[in-house]
Amino acid sequence: MPIFDRVKFDGLRSRDWLIYKHPNEKLVLGTTLIVNEGQVAIFVKGGQICDVFNSGTHVLSTNNLPLLHHVVNFAYGGDTPFSAEIYFINLTVKLDLYWGTSDPIQLIDPKYFVKLRIRAFGQLALRLDDYLLFFTEVIGSMNKDDIVSFEKVQDYFKGSLITSIKTELANKIINEKISALEITTELHNISNSLKEKISEEFNAYGFIMAHFHIQSINFPEEDFNKINEILQDKAKFEIMGDNRYVTQRSFDIYESAASNENGVAGLFATSGVGLGVGQGMVTMMNQQVQQPSNNVTHKICPSCHGNILSTSKFCNLCGENLTLKVITCHSCQSENEESSKFCSSCGTSLHKPVCSCGQELDVTSKFCNNCGTPVESIQ
Repeated sequence: MPIFDRVKFDGLRSRDWLIYKHPNEKLVLGTTLIVNEGQVAIFVKGGQICDVFNSGTHVLSTNNLPLLHHVVNFAYGGDTPFSAEIYFINLTVKLDLYWGTSDPIQLIDPKYFVKLRIRAFGQLALRLDDYLLFFTEVIGSMNKDDIVSFEKVQDYFKGSLITSIKTELANKIINEKISALEITTELHNISNSLKEKISEEFNAYGFIMAHFHIQSINFPEEDFNKINEILQDKAKFEIMGDNRYVTQRSFDIYESAASNENGVAGLFATSGVGLGVGQGMVTMMNQQVQQPSNNVTHKICPSCHGNILSTSKFCNLCGENLTLKVITCHSCQSENEESSKFCSSCGTSLHKPVCSCGQELDVTSKFCNNCGTPVESIQ
């Protein structure tokens, strides 16, 4: 390998480099080492850092290679070649590093209680401050003329970086109750909070995070549409007033129920309305639409809780059979409610026995009509 009398690295036009290993490993005393501004050169021998040179022009000698002097034998004079690995390290700030969440963060809007799928994108800037720490902790063996880029470093931290961003962003939104419609005004505060948290991760490897910005936080259009529907209903409520708004909503639901084959109860079931809310709305609508006479008695349907005539055998709102269903005890012949598990008179179990073959048997059966097993052995 030829012996160089001048060692220098001018960097890359893209500036996307962090560490560069110079191809020359054969040196002599008197070789000129040129380190540009924003660089530092490290001499390594046998995997050990020997000497460090800051920016400037240096003529290699035993005076400015004190540590290497103890490792290399210079007894044969200054012209004797010696070997050492030279690494150039970039100390300038890398501004254009971009990040983004690969999959959405799912959480509930703390104000409108709508599920949101958040994606965040932004930019950060890094500068290598403790280069000796980074070099010893992260950099292993490198080939000659090899380069470690900022992109490679970013990929190294990508997993922990995105995890920290997603966790801190979700905590910020939930704990401070920041709604989706207000989050744009909070980008600066959220960016500062995330920068403080994420900087700790990079500081552990010798980096200083010069800048961290959230450029945008996005939501799918359908998530915003749900919030807009809530806001529209709220605006109608405030403009029309309580009673008129409730009345209009009642007729809207009745109109939808007319086209639903299961009636009002079916509408609530298919539309996802809560049981308590649906029951309350049915009762309210019946009170508003129907004009009950003072001479007619009413009762509540056990299924949809609607207000119906006491003489009705079927609910005119949901079709529920209102005829009392009973079970006759096979022991004392007493009548019991259909949901009873034991006879209220004698305590006999009202459950039908089931054979080991799975066949349900009549309580008076002595043998299984499917496999012939005696009922006594089943019990």
